[in-house]
This record gives sequence, C-alpha cells and structure tokens, in this order.
Amino acid sequence: MDKPDNNTIQMLIQAAREARKNSYAPYSHYMVGAALLIADGQVVTGCNIENAAYTPTNCAERTAFFKAVSEGQREFRAIAVAGSPEGDELTQYAYPCGVCRQVMAEFCDPESFEIIVAGPAGAYRVMTLRELLPESFGPGNLS
Repeated sequence: MDKPDNNTIQMLIQAAREARKNSYAPYSHYMVGAALLIADGQVVTGCNIENAAYTPTNCAERTAFFKAVSEGQREFRAIAVAGSPEGDELTQYAYPCGVCRQVMAEFCDPESFEIIVAGPAGAYRVMTLRELLPESFGPGNLS
C-alpha cells in the first residue's frame, strides 16, 4: 500500500484534531482524537472515552479501530493521533499506549502501517508500527 502523502497526512491530523473535540475526559482532562485511514481512502475517527471506574476507559485509537472493524473494515494504511491536556492547542505529542499498539498489531502490517503523531505548532512525527512496537505478539505467534 502507498504511504500517505503530505496532503493526506495534513487531512488526517485535522480529522484527529476535530475528533479530539468529542473527547469525554472528565477525570484526566487529557483529550485525544484519532483518524484512521482505511485502505480504500475512507477515514474513521475516534476519541478517548473515560469512565469513573478507569478500567473501562477506551483510547481514541481503539475507538477508531473498533468502529472500523465493526463496519467490516480490515485493511488500514495509517492513523493520526492528536492529544494534549484540555484546550484547543496541542502542547505535546501523544503516542499510542501499549494496548493501542497491540490492537494495531492485530490488524496492520508493521512494516507499512504508519502512525502520525501531531505535535505543537503544526509539527508532527511519522513512524511505522514496527518502530513503535518492535517485538509485538501477533496472530503469527499462534500458528
């Protein structure tokens, strides 16, 4: 699959920033949005959804993946993540947590799937899933 070009990256970051506005984060006040690029060019968004019991909290990345998978999607190209403490501006980079990385490893080619992490002042970083989760456990381990 082709890697996202700069226009696609910018579109995904903007979609992640918009999804971040829907974040439900009354406990941590840390708002995260994600925009998942499907192989056919569709974009599925997600936001973090907290819970007073903490354990049932769901990250933005997993929300996007679970929405897409529940609609029959199984091929993904990239995901953009935008997160920071409450407020309109991003003040830091918010990398996917280990659980989200493991979900990505279930569905994505570690060599080609790209994670785009939005940062302050329009900056961003791009890396492959392999770079973020170098020795993952996946479906191949069970055969």
